[in-house]
Amino acid sequence: MARLAGILEALNEEKIERRRIKRKMRKRYLQRSIPDFEFVSKYRLSRELFEDLCQDVVPLLSLPKNSRAIDPITKILTALNFYASGCYQGAVGQNLDTPMAQQSVSNCIRDVTDALNTPFILRKYIRFPQSREDRNVLKRNFATQYGIPGVIGCIDCTHVAIIRPTTNEERFFNRKHYHSLNVQVIADSNLKILNIDASYGGATHDAFIWEHNEIKDHLESLQGETTYLLGDSGYPLRVYLMTPYENAVEDSPEDRYNSRHKRTRNTVERVFGILKSRWRCLLAARELHYAPRAAGRISIACAVLHNMCIDQNLTTPDLSSEEINNESARQPSATVWHQSSTAALDRGRTARNSLIQLLEQSR
Repeated sequence: MARLAGILEALNEEKIERRRIKRKMRKRYLQRSIPDFEFVSKYRLSRELFEDLCQDVVPLLSLPKNSRAIDPITKILTALNFYASGCYQGAVGQNLDTPMAQQSVSNCIRDVTDALNTPFILRKYIRFPQSREDRNVLKRNFATQYGIPGVIGCIDCTHVAIIRPTTNEERFFNRKHYHSLNVQVIADSNLKILNIDASYGGATHDAFIWEHNEIKDHLESLQGETTYLLGDSGYPLRVYLMTPYENAVEDSPEDRYNSRHKRTRNTVERVFGILKSRWRCLLAARELHYAPRAAGRISIACAVLHNMCIDQNLTTPDLSSEEINNESARQPSATVWHQSSTAALDRGRTARNSLIQLLEQSR
């Protein structure tokens, strides 16, 4: 009996010593200076941008209750490393820079993700233009870069892979035969995200997500103002949502409109590429091991960080050709939204024809 008690005491002392060493290593890492390029490689943010992030996020995190608790700075670094690498939590935890147990990593990711999803953070970093003045700025930028007047943003969806949900599994099984979120994004000409909706499963059609999005109601409420989003054929044609012209004759005004529309709408495709290159946890090959709601909040957190990086003009890490091909292969192609004849559709056709005529006159 005494021998067993001695063994248990030795094991407990060893466990305490391992924790002490881990805390010491974390503290040493935070205090020592690593090259800037290494910091950006691991966490995707420059030191200056990381300090800005900490100023916003640290007050939203719970303070350590005792000396053994993980400090807020380490929590943020751990979450950033997970977002950037997309590795399993255990692998992140074994990283020598921030060694900790898998459960501790999970708690860090949850706490930082929740902080990045607070209304304060979202209002600061993901803003859809609410005033005419703000919309005019976006219109000028699109017109200058792409030559289409009235455009304030481009809209599309991308799939983020998740593990099989325990409930309502059929809502998340997409046409590529894996489980995912269908994440809708509206982006401006500078590749910033103006709005993101990560609340729908991979089986949901793009048009359905848009139909229930608050931005739709906002655009419908605008009076006496020419304002467009550009979307692919998976979206309904509306006065405020321009889609491609079907069956356009080659070298016709409609065909030239389609070419300019495609070139402009490519901005949102570029956003998806940059977003997933920088925050690789969103790559289909990585597969987020979270329930849908938590995976959606991680997607939104990455969108916040994306906008911060765009503001600072940080270089985007490259994906390998294999990663690019794999991501492309696992993204379901857009399904054409077959629209019945309605008054809204007719008004949309009239608005699109007027835009086509305007583009022809400006040639």
